[in-house]
Amino acid sequence: MQKRSEIVSARRIIVKIGSALLTGGGRGLDKEAIAEWVGQIVELCRQDREVVLVSSGSVAEGMARLGWKTRPQSLHQLQAAASVGQMGLVQTYESLFRAHGLHTAQVLLTHDDLSRRERYLNSRSTLMTLLKLGVVPVINENDTVATEEIRFGDNDTLGALVANSLEADLLVILTDQPGLYERDPGLDPSAKLVRQASILDPALSEMVGESRSGLGRGGMVTKLRAARLAARSGAATVIVGGRESKVLTRVIAGELLGTFLIPDTDPLTARKRWLAGQLKLKGSVSLDEGAVKVLQESGRSLLSVGVTSVAGEFKRGDLVACIDVQGHEIARGLVNYTVDETRLIMRQPSSKIEELLGYVDEPELIHRDNLVLTQSRLPPNE
Repeated sequence: MQKRSEIVSARRIIVKIGSALLTGGGRGLDKEAIAEWVGQIVELCRQDREVVLVSSGSVAEGMARLGWKTRPQSLHQLQAAASVGQMGLVQTYESLFRAHGLHTAQVLLTHDDLSRRERYLNSRSTLMTLLKLGVVPVINENDTVATEEIRFGDNDTLGALVANSLEADLLVILTDQPGLYERDPGLDPSAKLVRQASILDPALSEMVGESRSGLGRGGMVTKLRAARLAARSGAATVIVGGRESKVLTRVIAGELLGTFLIPDTDPLTARKRWLAGQLKLKGSVSLDEGAVKVLQESGRSLLSVGVTSVAGEFKRGDLVACIDVQGHEIARGLVNYTVDETRLIMRQPSSKIEELLGYVDEPELIHRDNLVLTQSRLPPNE
């Protein structure tokens, strides 16, 4: 079981900031507070950590700009508010990070982008590239065009899905409450703050309630759900009051703030369970002995040159099995090319992919981050 002190070693961190915090309770963007959080994120980046910011606030900022006092129910009004508010939100982040010499990138996502495998791979590749370039991605839900996401989604869940996609070490959810309480402190002032708990603790579900701010779509129930989602890829979660002085740097330094929710498994085990057990196989690729050795002994990506044949019908992002020369499944992973493309590039080095296909999506057929070794699931040849 992880300890709070292990937060100190977190290298890739997802920070989610809620609407009530960002807009000062709905009065428009609180630029002074945002500047504080930006400064702390900059400090974390200078500690050689990678930080992704998942920001709410576009609808709330749009409401403030349009003079609306309550969150509208009409889908088109919500989309209009998001469109207006997104302008101010992005301008604020860009100017504040730029003052510290850091570049930012706006990334608008829906849950579809991180749950459909092909779009998941595309968005993941973009985010990973941005992090390698030292850019801070600023992610928001694409409320301007989304439909189901506006009605049912929330950026707590989006933050967790980003944590899954990037295999983050830690998800930090900044909220307008100090953390998760045993009972609703608004109804019971004696309720105690939960300092640390396993995400598997069934008592947690009895502690949460819906948002009462009227601005966001969250509440502690969505934050707990997000923590459980993040735990699937091994990420821990801290739910903490965003108004605490230097809250991000203090949390990452291991200080006892907010609620620390511990995932049930280590990242490798959780990811293996997801790839090996929750996705349906769409096909297989047979490998030569050299490719098998590379996967089993070196833990490297699968390249097209090591593939000898393909089977099934799969597209980019589907789960395929990797079969050795004896017919045993040795691994499975998310493939970067369709079955027809794989047939064209198999037995060929990565340097020839562009010549053969006319383009290159990825130099690897299956990237090592999307590939896990498995036990044989096929009967051995007699």
